[in-house]
Amino acid sequence: MAERLPISTPHCTVERDGHVVTVTMNRPEARNALSTDMLIGMADAWAYVSDTPDVRVAILTGADGQFCAGADLKAMGRPSEDERVRQRATEIENFHWKGLLRDSQPKKPLISAIEGYAVAGGTELLVGTDIRVVAEGATLGLYEAKRGLFPMGGSAIRLPRQIPYAFAMDILLTGRSVSPEEALRMGLINRIVPDGQALKTAREIADEIASCGPLAVQAILETYRKAQSLAEDEALTVSDELGWPVIGSNDAKEGARAFKEKRPAVFKGE
Repeated sequence: MAERLPISTPHCTVERDGHVVTVTMNRPEARNALSTDMLIGMADAWAYVSDTPDVRVAILTGADGQFCAGADLKAMGRPSEDERVRQRATEIENFHWKGLLRDSQPKKPLISAIEGYAVAGGTELLVGTDIRVVAEGATLGLYEAKRGLFPMGGSAIRLPRQIPYAFAMDILLTGRSVSPEEALRMGLINRIVPDGQALKTAREIADEIASCGPLAVQAILETYRKAQSLAEDEALTVSDELGWPVIGSNDAKEGARAFKEKRPAVFKGE
């Protein structure tokens, strides 16, 4: 049964169910547009996911059939009405960028479950996640250039590294909407599902990841992030440094035993 965590804020619900944490942007009256309350909750959620050993994967979604319609500049400029959130805003350096997944990402895999609008900051959040599940009726797009703005969440850098350059420039420079079908062809997302099924599918993927060896999963993710801009010989050094401890772990021994005994492995992250 899911447990609501105390790091939740008025605009961001953080729940844990077993090894999985689900973060829900909860401002449906504004299509879950980003606010200070939301970004504080998300920044705290990503730190909790990274720092809690028994958490193995996280999901980011939005309330009431919408993901996120981007930044609400007025709401982000106003002090929160919640005392704890106001205090956290003074304690978390660059909480806007941390919540938006720009300056840091969780050490565990993060899946986005997207329904409805995921535009501007919503697509920037998508680009910061590792696996993307999108409902067939969703709308994606980086609208900043059309509005004379700049995608400050990092997409001008990340998007051309994640999909072919020409596709990335088409999205960034035109500021147009992108359908799920087009995003899938570009390689921007992983799966298209019927409307209303994104979170369910994301949870199925999360459970599959959580059943794997957590040391292995986290090392694979860390290897990619550290080595993506390195030459192959340097990247392989990083891979060896992170991979050999996994090979020698108790989890690796348990995986071999479980395979031999034809049973599911019970990994402990050791």
